Amino acid sequence: MTDAVAPRGSEGHPLLERESELIAVRNALDGLCGVQGDEPKSRRGGVLAFAGPAGVGKTTVVNQLRRQAADRGCTVLFARGGEQETQVPFRVMRQLIRPLFALMEETEYRDLLGNWYPIVAPAIGLDAPAGDTHPDPQGVRDGLDWVVTRLSVRHGRPLVMVLDDAQWADAESLAWLTAFADRAEELAMLIVVACRPDDVTPAAPMLQELTERHGTRPHELAALTLGAVASIVRRILGEDADEIFCREVWAITGGSPFEVVELLQKSKELGLRAHEDGITRLRDLASAVKGSGIVERLLQFRPSTVNVAWAAAILGSSGIPVNLLGTVSSFGEVQAREAVKELREARILTVLTNIKREEVVEFNHPLISNAVYGAIPPGVRVAMHGVAARALIDAGLGPGEAARHLLETHPEGDPWVVRILRQAARESFSAGAPEPARRYLARALREPPDVEERAEVLFELGSANLPHEPAATANQLRAALEEPKVEQRLREAITYRLAQALVHSGQMEQAIELLEDAAQRTTSSRTRQRMQAELFKWNSIRVDDQDSPARSRTLARYAEHISGRSLAERHILGMRGWDAVLRGESAAEALHYAEEALKGGMSWVDQDFGFEAPAGVALVLMYCDQPGRAEELFVKGIAEFEEKGWRGPHLSFAYTLLGYIRYRRGRLADAEDFVRNGLQIADRVGQGVPAQAYAIGTLVETLLARGDIAGAQEIADKYRLAEIRPKAVVYPDPQAVHGKLLLAQGRVADAERRLSAAGERLDRRGSRNPAWSPWQLDLALAQAAAGRGDTARETSAEALARARAFGTASVIGHALRVSAAAAADPVQVADFLEQAVDHLEQSPAAYELAYALVDHGTTLRAIGRMERAALQLYRGLEVAATCGADHLVRRAREQLASVGLRPRRPLPTGRDTLTGRELVAAEHAAAGLGNAAVAAEMGTSEQEVSELLCAVFTKLGTDRQGLNRVLGL
Repeated sequence: MTDAVAPRGSEGHPLLERESELIAVRNALDGLCGVQGDEPKSRRGGVLAFAGPAGVGKTTVVNQLRRQAADRGCTVLFARGGEQETQVPFRVMRQLIRPLFALMEETEYRDLLGNWYPIVAPAIGLDAPAGDTHPDPQGVRDGLDWVVTRLSVRHGRPLVMVLDDAQWADAESLAWLTAFADRAEELAMLIVVACRPDDVTPAAPMLQELTERHGTRPHELAALTLGAVASIVRRILGEDADEIFCREVWAITGGSPFEVVELLQKSKELGLRAHEDGITRLRDLASAVKGSGIVERLLQFRPSTVNVAWAAAILGSSGIPVNLLGTVSSFGEVQAREAVKELREARILTVLTNIKREEVVEFNHPLISNAVYGAIPPGVRVAMHGVAARALIDAGLGPGEAARHLLETHPEGDPWVVRILRQAARESFSAGAPEPARRYLARALREPPDVEERAEVLFELGSANLPHEPAATANQLRAALEEPKVEQRLREAITYRLAQALVHSGQMEQAIELLEDAAQRTTSSRTRQRMQAELFKWNSIRVDDQDSPARSRTLARYAEHISGRSLAERHILGMRGWDAVLRGESAAEALHYAEEALKGGMSWVDQDFGFEAPAGVALVLMYCDQPGRAEELFVKGIAEFEEKGWRGPHLSFAYTLLGYIRYRRGRLADAEDFVRNGLQIADRVGQGVPAQAYAIGTLVETLLARGDIAGAQEIADKYRLAEIRPKAVVYPDPQAVHGKLLLAQGRVADAERRLSAAGERLDRRGSRNPAWSPWQLDLALAQAAAGRGDTARETSAEALARARAFGTASVIGHALRVSAAAAADPVQVADFLEQAVDHLEQSPAAYELAYALVDHGTTLRAIGRMERAALQLYRGLEVAATCGADHLVRRAREQLASVGLRPRRPLPTGRDTLTGRELVAAEHAAAGLGNAAVAAEMGTSEQEVSELLCAVFTKLGTDRQGLNRVLGL
């Protein structure tokens, strides 16, 4: 409804037996305002919670805090949960924040919200922006974090957020507040919560998390003692009240402050004397202040007054405009005002002033509201909810306010009801609240809609259910396809969404069959091509494809005959490039298709096509030794996700893979930061989401590269890496990563078994590129460590052949380094490592280069070539230190120290800034000159040119082929 601002409750009288609570209030406000005694101190915030049964006085304590905070110059935001309004998304959030925005002009609050406006405006009740922005829940919560933080800074005063009756807060607001509570201390902000802990509601787990943070407990309010009750009796009924009468009041009310005051006020109105002879009458009055007694007292009023009270209970817990009471009660505004006056005198309703300086009403206590609502005859209650829905729409309060009333009505086949519920669902989607949208659409379906509209409602409901219940979504979308009247474009959209639902519910084969059947049945070439794009996309991540090579041949033939003029064609070209990488075809071929896919552009936030193809194209560039360009595409994707408000699984995936790119470039500290960020986002979304599997494997690989085996094991244990069995293709492959971890721990036999199993599975699928999954290289190392040199050499030779077939310098160099580890002859070892260094110097793979340099220096030292060994070890040390590969730094230092050489201080690289000579060498190389020709132009040796270009490739994140583009030539 509307926002009431005046604190409710008795003023001018001391709170009895609430000393500990008031001390907690004072201490919390002292900390918030930076005061300790007379001394200034740094401000601190936090969470202050009060709990207790209904009527025990929580609201009175909270109102005392609100008054004290306001007197100290704090900005106080207030909201109250309502039992009948828990299904309205972000209702509490709007109560808290909207009063501040009500004081601003539209241009002012749009400027304040900036880029967050389209994401958070629907959630906080501002005009929703045009367009189809559907942020995910995490995106909205992040936006609300930003808004509240900005408001706190803007006002420059301590901020207090108060939530009364938190057990009835809507789930969306409570989820935000619970997550935001950790920031309250950082921002010197006080969150105050009052709740009934014994009320079992869906909010109970979140409430417990909010009010019992860091091992603290809410302040439990106890019932009043006999002495306190006697004091109240004498204040209200006179100092001559006798002890027996006071004891009877205490016994009747159980020490509940609300019941004590209500009973005594009623006694005072009737002139009851507080003496022993009045106890019989007191007992009769007591029933009138409790549930059934309140109802009986209400029914003594005239019908118009009773109906107004019922209307108030229907409309909500706070801030009810009188004109709406008149409409919903059917007695008009004039009689409604007269009724409000009577109900106010009877202490049933109270009148407040809202932020617009208008008079609004609410119940004197939630106990009264609940009793009145429960007393409305069922048929009347249903009818009044229906009237309330239309009245709210007529008053311009929107479908979101009306929808919760329509949920309480009986289905009657009313098109208006279906339309309002669908509009409310769209509003909920825009506010990042899919759960209410599901409720509204499910109710619209029961209305039911017209035959022409039924498929649309089923489609919308299925779309809302997809992230939560993909199996239920599949059933709803199948039902939509079976509807007799489905327009062709809608049928296509349903088919695409149904395929998604089947994939997410583990029914990949059925999804493929659905798309194949739809592609065969359609007469539209455009539709057939779009279906084909979907087929290629889902086949690319299918783990159980029994005919993967044949499907790849089909994709290759299809891609040869398209140009990328349509978005579907560009997605197919992107999938072709990705498939070429997986199968280890030449990198040049994969790059060709990636470039063709990029020419017409692809959005990362196209809800129909998905982000798989743009991500695949970016990863093609990464695997083909152009990680700098891949980073650019992922940065673009992150920007699009954030602008759209997709800050859940999508953003987790993007941050993780951006970290994976940094890992492959050898920027390990950056990689770890990005991947941990991605994993943190995935954790917030929920256990078992696919994005989590990507992040876990990438983080373990990164930690191993940094030499942190214990940290890698900690992550593996925490997330049960050994048990991950993804339903779709995940990279890096979790089973192969676990094998690599086992090898690092020296568990050679276990590692070999794990890596062999991963290899057999990937080979069956046709994924044979060691650049994509180096399981075979790690297996060769395990075999060599087990003393089975011949087997290790066979394995490494096959991996090297596959690496050469793909053709990038980084994977060939990696394979040569592993071949050296498997070789028996020291001279052959040195030769393999010499070649590995030569290749890796032509790649952006700095970590692999560091590894090869240290290995090469170690081998040269063993065969007595000390001068060359020192050079390679020095270079390896510098590159490893730049990468953050601590274990390689230690190895290089140990090797240098063992021959009496003092490791020199690693030289700064500047990372993205080339030195003058590096730039000259890079420009010559970009012009097509080989190393010998560059050396001649620069008047130096080929060795120096090789080293200069090695630094260039590492810093710029590209190989020789990508220099022109990166340098802007």
